[in-house]
Amino acid sequence: MGRIRGAIIGATAVGGAGAVLAGGRALLHRQAAIARRRIGNPLGEVAHDADRVWRKRLEGRPVELLVLGDSIAAGLGAERRKETLGARIAKGVAARLNRPVRLRTAAVVGSESSALERQLDGLAPGYRADLAVIVVGGNDITHRVPVSVSVAHLTDAIRRLRADGTAVVVGTCPDLGALRPVPQPLRTLGSRMSRRLANAQAAAAGAAGARAVSLRRAVGPVFISDPHGMFSLDRFHPSALGYRRTADALIPAVIEELEEDRTDSPAARSATGAAAAGR
Repeated sequence: MGRIRGAIIGATAVGGAGAVLAGGRALLHRQAAIARRRIGNPLGEVAHDADRVWRKRLEGRPVELLVLGDSIAAGLGAERRKETLGARIAKGVAARLNRPVRLRTAAVVGSESSALERQLDGLAPGYRADLAVIVVGGNDITHRVPVSVSVAHLTDAIRRLRADGTAVVVGTCPDLGALRPVPQPLRTLGSRMSRRLANAQAAAAGAAGARAVSLRRAVGPVFISDPHGMFSLDRFHPSALGYRRTADALIPAVIEELEEDRTDSPAARSATGAAAAGR
């Protein structure tokens, strides 16, 4: 619940000195209290463990899929493991490529972008994914992390993955304006801040060699128009349908990266250079 309280303080800071009067700050704090009561904590802090080989009866070496980030990346709110974001992506990729997909979820509920380094450090020695999906940013907004700091952590993670020959797809920060339990004008402030971070994430991802998918544009409108269907019990995290729509938005980019990026990866460039040197 500190995330909602942090959003209030962050919104005040964004407004700048003198832009939000004492009465306005008091209003935002009252709205935060309302949001905390409405959201509660019915889902706990642990998502379903969906790590396994999906569609293992298919032929070929399994695609190694890594998912990093926060509660959305972890799949909190899904009622079954096959409904989590990672499982949805894994099944979609398996169907498109006709190959099994081994899912490894390193995402942790409540994570900010700074946690990406720890998530990578926690992987087994020698592990290398074919592709990593990163969804992070919401907690950076609510915890008042400066955009430049948040983006720096994301960039470091992308570069580290790319150096290992892993393709990367980034789902940029979702639109916090879709959260109906958060009253106005706090909801609008959250929407503005999340949009600013999402734009910065997209630019940084492209510069670091990753492909960015704007979740605000791809799925934001349907979350706003159908909150009962898209959100889970707490009206804060996606439902099974919400995760399906989010995965559907990410899968095309994942497929493109798996099919096109291999020849441009650091590992491929290194192999090509070594072959050329041997001629």
